[in-house]
Amino acid sequence: MSAGVAGKSELLNVLGDVKAAIQDKLGIVDFPMPQFILIGKQSVGKSRLIEALAGEQFNFCSGTLGSRRPTVLEFRNVATPGGASKWHIRDRVTHIWGEQPIATVMKVIGDAHEELGQTVSVEPVYVRIESPACVDMQIVDLPGFRDFALDASKQDLCQNIENMVTGFMRDEKNVMLCVEQAADAATMSTLAKCRQLDTNFQRTILVRNKLDKYYDDLTPDNINKWVDGFGDLPDNLIRFAVTLPFWQDGTECPKPFPELRNDMDAKDIECMSSKGLTAKYMPTIGFKNFSSFMEKKIEQMFADSITPVMKDLNGLKDTNTKQQSDLEMEYEETDPHRTLSTTRDCGASFAGALNHVMEGQLRITEGRCTLEAELKEFHAHHKACGSDHFTQVPTDDFASVDEYIKYLCEEIEVHACNHEVNGGAQFRRMMTEVEIFLRFSEIGAETKKRDVIQARGVSMTSLTWRDVVVKLLSNEAHLPLQRRVQYVGERIKWFFVQQKNAVIDFMDHLEGTPSASMFSPLFPKHVRMIKSNEMIKHLVFETYDKACSRQLGKFIELFENMLTSTFSNPWTFLKGATTGTGGDGDGDVALCSFEDSKDRIPLEIQSRSGIEATLATWLQNIPTDSHEIDESVDKVQMLVLKTYSFIRSQVCDQVELFAESFFKLPMMRQLHKDMSEINLTPEDEAKYKARRERLATDIQSCKTNLTEVNVCIDRLHSFTLQCQARGL
Repeated sequence: MSAGVAGKSELLNVLGDVKAAIQDKLGIVDFPMPQFILIGKQSVGKSRLIEALAGEQFNFCSGTLGSRRPTVLEFRNVATPGGASKWHIRDRVTHIWGEQPIATVMKVIGDAHEELGQTVSVEPVYVRIESPACVDMQIVDLPGFRDFALDASKQDLCQNIENMVTGFMRDEKNVMLCVEQAADAATMSTLAKCRQLDTNFQRTILVRNKLDKYYDDLTPDNINKWVDGFGDLPDNLIRFAVTLPFWQDGTECPKPFPELRNDMDAKDIECMSSKGLTAKYMPTIGFKNFSSFMEKKIEQMFADSITPVMKDLNGLKDTNTKQQSDLEMEYEETDPHRTLSTTRDCGASFAGALNHVMEGQLRITEGRCTLEAELKEFHAHHKACGSDHFTQVPTDDFASVDEYIKYLCEEIEVHACNHEVNGGAQFRRMMTEVEIFLRFSEIGAETKKRDVIQARGVSMTSLTWRDVVVKLLSNEAHLPLQRRVQYVGERIKWFFVQQKNAVIDFMDHLEGTPSASMFSPLFPKHVRMIKSNEMIKHLVFETYDKACSRQLGKFIELFENMLTSTFSNPWTFLKGATTGTGGDGDGDVALCSFEDSKDRIPLEIQSRSGIEATLATWLQNIPTDSHEIDESVDKVQMLVLKTYSFIRSQVCDQVELFAESFFKLPMMRQLHKDMSEINLTPEDEAKYKARRERLATDIQSCKTNLTEVNVCIDRLHSFTLQCQARGL
């Protein structure tokens, strides 16, 4: 739509007020409202250009350091009594406009710059000028670029100003008014900065000031080339050449400022015409052509912005309405009489969501990680905690965790090791890793002849060879395997602890999806309360972590009981295991090498068969006579290693069953009960009370914001209807 000339000032006022309300009262910076920013070096005439737009002379006294913050100037071309200008300034605290004498306005603006000292601020000050001599537009005057600084502090100020101005220039909504002296186009440094951020000059307008200084250099032969920048200015760059009002230093303005402005404009037009400037360049000469273009440009920009502004306002309305509803719901749920039940209900929903996460949900993104990232984070955590109660790597042949990870990913090729997964898929991958970890377990040292004899006793008839094997296994194999089981338990606990964010993500993104009807409708409601109420979140997460620690303890206890029973009577336990390749019992009884262990693991996983009869045969083949002690020792050494390999194989085959039975299922089934037993301490109740007070404040703030948004929508809608009624 087009607002038309009659509604131009009203359009600027409406959109300007809407922008101020949204940015200042609601604190929203990224709003689709266009604006002109005035940039250039010091002493190129930026201030005089502002005076020309205002139609009168004034000066923002900002001391020796110049301006250090943006100044938003709104020019309104309106009829005033006697043609006198009216100055308004917006209070930086209340954001209310107030009419003030020009001297007061100048002092307030100057003080706003001076209070910054040698620092800068992006917080602007706002000034509005109403006058029949004004151009209908508004701009943001930014501090000028500085080429020279005397000392380090001034250099820092220069750099800070450049960083601030560059930040404004990067904003795609800002149209840059680049002021340069009307010199050689190739030396325009500010225009070069614009080119870096606006390569095609889509939002750059060049204003070449002090045109009168070059009157004598212009001839009919070169004038068109000069206006065109002698090829240094691209054709698509909008540019103007102007002479702004000036007079001798130390004297007063020789005539009313608007008249002098018109005289300079007429002089520019006359001179350039007399020099033979072609007609296509004449609209780029003089202040009137520039101001006319700017009025039409800003009218077009603001009119075009009505639709996106209205869209954003409606989005803000929906957001604030939903936020207010959520806050009011939480306020009701945190009533002192319902606080405990609300917390328990949120915990119950969290526990229910965990089951769905463990079943696998493709759309959950939180908590996803590769096997490498998971293991490195796990080891970094326990290194920071100083944990030493479990084996860190499966065998000393791995010099570091990195080597172990490389083995898993490159040699074993654990399924999905390089894919980022969470939930049930991550659990399956973890179980594969811990089984491989356990299968690297070996007896810590080679069984020596002395060990066998000591275990047998002084008399050759003190113990059976079966008892000797059990004793040697208990002394040399039980503890190393226990430490690896501790690793398995810690890995499973770490996995569950890390799923908290995945559970929250599942609950949070369920609302509005096609699958939402398949799950509890309380999930979206309760997750909003968990995320917004730190006390509920703390209690739910704390209860969850305690459940993980409890299940770790039970898992380790049950697993260790099983190991104790196994090593006490391995013959009963070993009803079926891997026979391996050495079923005849012959061969070297030395400890396996690292490469042998790696070769053995795939075979153990693939081969499972009964070995009870094999063990009995090996026991019968051990000599019992004293003169055959050396042969007996060799066979016992072999039998210890073989028996341990069978025990290890059986344990590894059953580790997933133990993890499911002793950790995962109890964790998922008992978590509801744990959440239902959450209790509040006096400190928790005090925090709830404080939270409730903050909620009341937030609800009121949300209502205020919603009122502001509705006012802006109504005002913009009414203005649109008025323009349509006028046929504008």
